[in-house]
Amino acid sequence: MKKAIRRPRHEIRQAQDMGPTPERERRSDWSGKTPKRVLTTVQALLNAGDITQDAANAADRWYRDYAFGYHDYREFAPDHVADTTTRHDAVSWQVVRATACGRIVDVRQALGVCAHQRLRMMLVDELSFRAMGEALFPKLNTTVARGKLSAQCSLILEQLSEYYRALNRSKEKTCTPHADLVSA
Repeated sequence: MKKAIRRPRHEIRQAQDMGPTPERERRSDWSGKTPKRVLTTVQALLNAGDITQDAANAADRWYRDYAFGYHDYREFAPDHVADTTTRHDAVSWQVVRATACGRIVDVRQALGVCAHQRLRMMLVDELSFRAMGEALFPKLNTTVARGKLSAQCSLILEQLSEYYRALNRSKEKTCTPHADLVSA
């Protein structure tokens, strides 16, 4: 009988923190949100008091729709509870993605193409005000261009917030009243 050769076992360590590497962490400012993200222009506007929390929430809602509709992934909040009553097949998943794309198109039609372009630059491409100013106003001084973009983005985010608020109000008005709440 041959003696079994005993090989040393190597444990594979599991990654505890799926955040950025230390090198990447030193290069950027980070927000305290989960998952860790680079400090965005929206957060900078919110910290400066130029926009309200509702506008920041609207920006996050728009970004989630955009990422899901165009890039096919969805981020959930840390306290999200999965709904197990519905399981999607490939077709229904694409229908849900198309609905998210439709919401992005609705916002573009309501706010305009220029607003959509600035939202993409700000939220999807994560450009700074300086970089957006150089792209949109190449002949202007960078300080002036940055100030213009900051004001434009603040206005667009407030308009986006109002758009979502009006959308929610219109949904509430079209709901069928409950029989117990309707007076006879």
